[in-house]
Amino acid sequence: MSRAKRKMDHIQHALKTGQLQQTSFEDVKFVHQSLPDRAVTDIELNTKVGELTMSSPIFINAMTGGGGQDTYEINKGLAEVAKVCKIGIAVGSQMSALKDKSESDTYKIVRKINHDGIIFANLGSEASVEQAKRAVDMLEANAMQIHLNVIQELVMPEGDRDFRGALKRIEKIVNSIPVPIIVKETGFGISKETAKKLADVGVDIIDVSGFGGTNFSKIENARRFDKLRFFNDWGITTVASIVEVKQSVYGCNIIGSGGIQDPVDIAKAISLGASAVGVAGHFLKCYMDNGQEGLLNLISKTSDELKWIMTAVGASTIEELQQVPLVIAGETYHWLTQRGIDCSIYSNRTL
Repeated sequence: MSRAKRKMDHIQHALKTGQLQQTSFEDVKFVHQSLPDRAVTDIELNTKVGELTMSSPIFINAMTGGGGQDTYEINKGLAEVAKVCKIGIAVGSQMSALKDKSESDTYKIVRKINHDGIIFANLGSEASVEQAKRAVDMLEANAMQIHLNVIQELVMPEGDRDFRGALKRIEKIVNSIPVPIIVKETGFGISKETAKKLADVGVDIIDVSGFGGTNFSKIENARRFDKLRFFNDWGITTVASIVEVKQSVYGCNIIGSGGIQDPVDIAKAISLGASAVGVAGHFLKCYMDNGQEGLLNLISKTSDELKWIMTAVGASTIEELQQVPLVIAGETYHWLTQRGIDCSIYSNRTL
């Protein structure tokens, strides 16, 4: 099967399988503040993620490209939305375009439409330094995502089976590419052990992409005759992964993603330690069902409601939202406790 056909298969299966909504955000509760001393007009959504300055913590996370005209149109539409909303956008893996130049326009359209926007390039951990440079140049990208997708590759019928040397390749890219490097998962979460290894080679931005949203094991299993269903429930939830990374690597810049769908999820992800939040599957479904206007309205509504939540907890900035008290309960509490993380760090802090 060609890469282009596989890209469109992924889109169709992602829409069909949907979002699991098993991110564990229901285990996180804000401590109510009856005297927040804030007005909605006080709220500022701008944020910093490492060297990146973003006007909103919300961005359109990596989805597609390299699937011919269909993915060209999707990326064109998403880029137009990102431009109007003044939010960042990431493309899907650019390996297709590096191996077939005819696919490059399906990615380049994002920069063509969104001249001055924040755009993330994207490649897998198999990429070389030379490939990473070409991917960044293709988009005049502001940052480079290196995605980790071991489970997806194992389940993918034609996927990779050898993952040796990935950390060394990432280290070389970090030391050779002039834009910030973001290492992200693809829906199975980043553990504290992985986060420490990445920090040791110079990675300072991690997108946890936790379990609970689009499930690439289910997507690839839909393309298999002999199913590997044991990977369908594999992974670290988005909530647990954000906390594991935050509490294990000092100074790490965290992007929360993985099944995030509404402003409450976004606010909780930031309060747990994220500086920005990537949304992919939820935005894609809205775009495919309701077009650009529908997605524009959804992002505008989400941003407004995030401001209301920040007002309620007394946080006027993203930095303040990262300091408000919250309580972690349920399965997440048990997971984090067994992993040696003291959840009272969150429940007893004050703004």
